[in-house]
Amino acid sequence: MAEENKPQEEEQAKGQGEDQTDQDKLAEEWAAALGETGDLDQDEEDASGEKAGDRDQGVDDEGLADEWAKALADEEEKSTKDEKKQQAMAAQSKDVQFNDLTEDVKAQKGGGHKRDLDFILDIPLNVTAQLGGTQLLINELLQLGQGSVIELNKLAGEPLEILVNGKLVARGEAVVINEKFGVRLTDIISPIERIKKLG
Repeated sequence: MAEENKPQEEEQAKGQGEDQTDQDKLAEEWAAALGETGDLDQDEEDASGEKAGDRDQGVDDEGLADEWAKALADEEEKSTKDEKKQQAMAAQSKDVQFNDLTEDVKAQKGGGHKRDLDFILDIPLNVTAQLGGTQLLINELLQLGQGSVIELNKLAGEPLEILVNGKLVARGEAVVINEKFGVRLTDIISPIERIKKLG
């Protein structure tokens, strides 16, 4: 049984030896990459390695400290410049004061709206009473003559449409006043209906 385990132990030792040589190769590659010389003997490396490592670490610490000191100085200089810039901008800016408009608005509430309406009361508007409408071809239009009848899209008895500047605002019926036509309003179009007509 001891003889049977012997080949397994040899294979394990061989595998460990290969792992060790792989690790040695990797260590040598790292040492070469870091700039250390690879032609020193193992004994010299062990003896002088500790001293060189201490020296390199001391040099690295000094370089790192110098970099930190430079970075801190740069940061402090930058913050000082930013503070000066903000102080200069603050000196150039002005304080703005706004007037209290609430008293002016309260004073206008009483008579201000009437004055605004008085301003627009004398604007002229075109008011039209539309009996109905239709579409004609140019050929049909050219054939019209005295006594021709044009059929409209409204039925007899339907209300007339009252348009102000081309917008429908009311409906009514035709009346005669002092031998002139007039319109008696029967229905005022609500603002909601006017908006629906626009869409």
